[in-house]
Amino acid sequence: MSMPLTRLPERAHRSGDDDDVEREYDRLRDLARAEADKRNGCYERTEREADDDGAQSKQAYNAGDGAAAKELSNQGKMHDRKMDELNKQASDYIFRENNALGKVEGDQIDLHGQFVEEAERILEQRIRADQANGQTHLHVIVGRGNHSTGHQQKIKPRVEELCRRLGLQCQTEENAGRIYVNLQGGAPLPPPQQHHGGQQHHGGQQHHGGQQHHGGQQQHGGQQDEIAKLVEKALPRILRKLEKACCVIM
Repeated sequence: MSMPLTRLPERAHRSGDDDDVEREYDRLRDLARAEADKRNGCYERTEREADDDGAQSKQAYNAGDGAAAKELSNQGKMHDRKMDELNKQASDYIFRENNALGKVEGDQIDLHGQFVEEAERILEQRIRADQANGQTHLHVIVGRGNHSTGHQQKIKPRVEELCRRLGLQCQTEENAGRIYVNLQGGAPLPPPQQHHGGQQHHGGQQHHGGQQHHGGQQQHGGQQDEIAKLVEKALPRILRKLEKACCVIM
């Protein structure tokens, strides 16, 4: 029997502006929950019949009702498989929508709408694939937990736990709904600021260049001062020679 999946926020689509996507996601999850209810009903009936010693003896149960209990057990397993299939469909569907081209960068993964167990499975697969491709880091979008019970982040603790298990360092970014994962192990690298990383880096280069340019001006100014001192020192001697030359000519 499959383990129950942890329920996550009501709103699964990251952008929140596509009601059709949200409705299809909810439809698949609702069908999965319906299969879970049917499964649970089969198992509960099986347990009641197995524990019922009142109206009939244990021997009579083993002789007659055992077949019915076996059938209920098989039905429960069937509903369990259907539940898993529908949850997988919902997970794959919302992942494609939230991680479509243009919605996330190449070094990002969005786990909105995933159950905790699904998120862990998807993230581990992505981490191993990125490491094999030589990627150095990954930004994991886990959400702030605004719509979850008690406004608690469910996926974030599991992401941190997964990183510890894989020997990776991670840290929460300035946006509390994102986690920076260093895929190389060791101490986490400082994550670049969202949408401003290139500008900041470029600005840093400008600032550094300005310091160098300013230093060049200071050095150039120092050379000019030295020349001025030499001219000032030699000027009286030059003037005296010019005066003697004028007297001889006259």
